[in-house]
Amino acid sequence: MKIKLALIIPTMDRGGAEKQLCLLASNLPSDHFDVHVFLLTRDGPLRESLRRAGIATTLIGKRFKADPSALFRLRDALKEFAPDIVHTWIFAANAFGRTAALMAGVPVVIGSERCVDPWKSWWHFQIDRALSKRSTAITTNSSAIEAFYVSHGIDANKFRVIANGVLPIHPSSIDRTTAFKRLGVPSNRKLILAVGRLWEQKRYRDLIWAGELVGATRQDTTLIVIGDGPQHDELLRFRDAVTTPRHVAFVGERDDVSDLLPHADLFWNGSEYEGQSNAIIEAMQASVPVIASNIPGNRDLVIDGVTGRLVPLGDRAEFARHSIELLDNPAMANELADSARNRITTEFSVEKMVGKHAALYRELIDRS
Repeated sequence: MKIKLALIIPTMDRGGAEKQLCLLASNLPSDHFDVHVFLLTRDGPLRESLRRAGIATTLIGKRFKADPSALFRLRDALKEFAPDIVHTWIFAANAFGRTAALMAGVPVVIGSERCVDPWKSWWHFQIDRALSKRSTAITTNSSAIEAFYVSHGIDANKFRVIANGVLPIHPSSIDRTTAFKRLGVPSNRKLILAVGRLWEQKRYRDLIWAGELVGATRQDTTLIVIGDGPQHDELLRFRDAVTTPRHVAFVGERDDVSDLLPHADLFWNGSEYEGQSNAIIEAMQASVPVIASNIPGNRDLVIDGVTGRLVPLGDRAEFARHSIELLDNPAMANELADSARNRITTEFSVEKMVGKHAALYRELIDRS
């Protein structure tokens, strides 16, 4: 008999957790799992990948933070689907989803913490602690995230660490000249990429400053930031105040990142906190040398001096120094990139990620 699995997440926006949920839902063996995805708040572009994989989805439509009607709609939708397991992802879905699952009498309820979350207030952690006691397990993608939540009073025995997975890379369908043309960058320049949502967590101001430092020093680099978000207008104004589009440019969200990424000379991530960055994983897989902030989530991926470079959080000069050193020494950069790609291939496959989730689901069903 198939295991009926309900996956609950706030949106289908282009984010790391959303991407991992789609990979999981689409790759669990359909002869063993009946998967249904519930979107708590709104739809998004990644829903199309679920549709192509034949995964059923239901939009609940939570209208505001404490929307009680959404809780009851979700409870009723779960009762109708009658899952054996509910697995929730990200705070809003963890809170509403686990509560609704308990109200619906679901036998196995799993939360998922995907990021170190210093933004949370005391009441967020109070909700997390209360629901963790009634959860069968909590998945996470990083031991650093587990340690963060244990330090806030959640039982370490609840956690199961399952690393993110990434699909096998396909060769870029375009050449370097075409990639640079799409980005509006002259083909004789060095390309630095940063990919992610434009919000405070990502500390793009640091990257803009670092982009100006490298650009002014070498006169042949352009930092391209791919993504959109609430800081878009503010960051453009900041960029215009400290540098020029020749050194730092924003190109919005794009669907061709996998084609563009292999043509980058460096990849930057300056985040203040992360879970396990899909963008870094994909850059490492594409053999692009990574320079990232030295924070717990990034340390899970980048082994300093072996599979990339780590710099102190907010240290713009160190971002620039490491970048200039690697651009001046292609052999050193290629050695880091090759080691990074080998690590991702062996340790972060979709097959491993899906297999570990499937094994966990079967184990918890057998125990329930």
